[in-house]
Amino acid sequence: MPRLSLVVPVYKVQGYLSECLDSILGQSYTDFEVIAVDDCSPDDSGSILDRYAEHDARIHVIHLTENVGLGRARNAGLEKTQGDYVLFLDSDDTLSEGALQAVAERLEATGDPDILVFDYARTYWDNRILANQRAHLLKQQGPDVFRLADRPELLELLQIVWNKAYRREFITRTGLTFPPGYYEDAPWTYCSLISAERIAVLDRVCVHYRQRRQGGNILKTVSRKHFDVFDQYRRVFDFIAEREQLDVWREPLFRKMVDHYLTVLERPGRLPQDARAEFFHRAAADYRAYLPAGFRRPEGGRGRKYALLERDAYAAWVGASAAIKVRRAVKKRARTAVTRSRRSAVAAFYQSQLRLPIDENLAVFSAYWSRSVSCNPAAIAAELGRRAPHIRRVWAIRPDAVDQVPEGVEFVRVGSREYWAALARAKYLVNNVNFADAVVKREGQVHVQTHHGTPLKTMGLDQQKYPASTHMDFAKLLERCDRWDYSLSSNRFSTAIWERVYPCSYTSLETGYPRNDVLVNATAADVRKARAALGLGAGTRAFLYMPTHREYQPGFVPSLDLGRLADELGPDVTLMVRGHYFYGSSPHVAELRRSGRIVDVSGHHPVEELYLAADALITDYSSAMFDYAVLDRPIITYAPDWDVYSAVRGTYFDLLQEPPGVVATSQAELIRLLGSREYDGPDAAERRSAFRRRFCEFDDGRASERVVRRVFLGEKDMLPFVPFAERPHAPTPAQALELVERA
Repeated sequence: MPRLSLVVPVYKVQGYLSECLDSILGQSYTDFEVIAVDDCSPDDSGSILDRYAEHDARIHVIHLTENVGLGRARNAGLEKTQGDYVLFLDSDDTLSEGALQAVAERLEATGDPDILVFDYARTYWDNRILANQRAHLLKQQGPDVFRLADRPELLELLQIVWNKAYRREFITRTGLTFPPGYYEDAPWTYCSLISAERIAVLDRVCVHYRQRRQGGNILKTVSRKHFDVFDQYRRVFDFIAEREQLDVWREPLFRKMVDHYLTVLERPGRLPQDARAEFFHRAAADYRAYLPAGFRRPEGGRGRKYALLERDAYAAWVGASAAIKVRRAVKKRARTAVTRSRRSAVAAFYQSQLRLPIDENLAVFSAYWSRSVSCNPAAIAAELGRRAPHIRRVWAIRPDAVDQVPEGVEFVRVGSREYWAALARAKYLVNNVNFADAVVKREGQVHVQTHHGTPLKTMGLDQQKYPASTHMDFAKLLERCDRWDYSLSSNRFSTAIWERVYPCSYTSLETGYPRNDVLVNATAADVRKARAALGLGAGTRAFLYMPTHREYQPGFVPSLDLGRLADELGPDVTLMVRGHYFYGSSPHVAELRRSGRIVDVSGHHPVEELYLAADALITDYSSAMFDYAVLDRPIITYAPDWDVYSAVRGTYFDLLQEPPGVVATSQAELIRLLGSREYDGPDAAERRSAFRRRFCEFDDGRASERVVRRVFLGEKDMLPFVPFAERPHAPTPAQALELVERA
């Protein structure tokens, strides 16, 4: 039997679950089991649990067939525990390093108490860590083991279940279980503390309590479910009524109850406006029902609130609250007036447009900071034109890029009055990055974030840990992300990362990447056309070299000696080079292009045509590898500076260990691989297959259609995915040529 059992309820936490489990499995103390309860989670959480359980026998997974809520999920896990002590850990929180060792040592030192209370700290998206403000209550003073009557101030701690270790025999003897509904911790923690004969404390942070910026916390949810708090305190006082010896706790818990009710009433973002009066009257009824004999109200403002509840004086409560709101509103209007007075004429025009009705049949598209008509937004726009031609499609384009807009595409210049009018009035805003900070998200508008690649390098909040991103304003970043209604994903790996690093209230759409539809659906004629546009002859092998952006390099300086590589590859091989769009034109590449030794395709749009034309891809850390893998053609990873890149930028997996094909870390090795054809051998194909199944999970050629049907046409049910083994993909250049010869 293990010494410790950890019960971890799991629901919609795919972005945080691995971090939680890693914090447990990485503990120096190993005598524990994990009972993980998948509460019928609709995301990938259940699969993540199964993958961890396959590799560690200490993890036992329970998959519930229906969603039962946090309390009953904990009960399901509790029934399976076998340890001497039970701990609860929420699946978006983590254990601190050495936490279980400290807990085990303290339990032994105090002779196995009924309850051990330990400390925690709050962690925030911006890497702040705030200590528990009442941590001083856990300082060791007096006997090691005591009853609550000896230290009643422990009731002032935040009453949560996961900052304690409970002796399993004590739980069974006391008959403790979790009730359904919100605030399920209250009956458990109060009833356990007042019942325990032996309590001990541990003055050490053992849990990092994640403060999600949005979502994942009932305290930030507007709902009538907050009325559950009445049932929870009814359970507490029923528990006391059944145990005469506990009557001494009636008054302290009455105060806790009233304070809790007042908190629910006063905190914004909990009760619907039309439910506040009903809640107040219910709270007043409980006040009178549970009022202890001889009770004296607190002094000052808190006591006046108690008095209003006792009299059920809702009108007086509203009047007092309204006076406070008026004072706040006056200050806000004053600040707003000052801000508006400083706005420019264009900004004033934008404000006037925001007051006009939304155009239900207008969609604004942008890609790569309005540099081009491309990527996922372009694929969605094309599909929208086929399926809903009545919706006008307008592109936001920078003034210096308007000459590259394809003929027939409607656009507005970024910064113009037409641009701001379109942003103000469009029903739909689609982008693969974020719109400018000044863009206002109107009620009724729909923002679609398509992203522009599967992340190998760290993104969003994860970038805070790495030196390459010290210039970023992460608070501003998240304010921009707050505007999203939908976030697209091409695989579950990406979904989990997006939801963690952009913790906002959007809906994830696992559709596949619209831009990759062409890689699935292209014909032999499309492949031949793409090669002809690049001047590639029928017998020419074409390698596409696409290195990524490096924040620590000011310009595009290829890590390859491109001239030597072209010479080594020989006259029958064409080397196409595409620099990252951040770098613009490269004098180095331009010189080689003039010499005729390479083809510079840095300005070629769309990039999908390059993929179709190329026999193989050479890249380092670019997200191009995830898209090109859809074609099931060879991918060569050239990673001479992996140690530097992964340290400076941070990555989500080790590309050298999980590549989509062969790997070279030097130019000599790359030349050998290309010359030997090892890059297209069976070992490379096996790696590519595993890579495709993981990262091209949803790319079945119908991603654009899924997005249009869901977002623009309002269909709720997503199109089913074509089974992976049945998915087509564009023929290779050799196959396309063979089809011509046969004809």
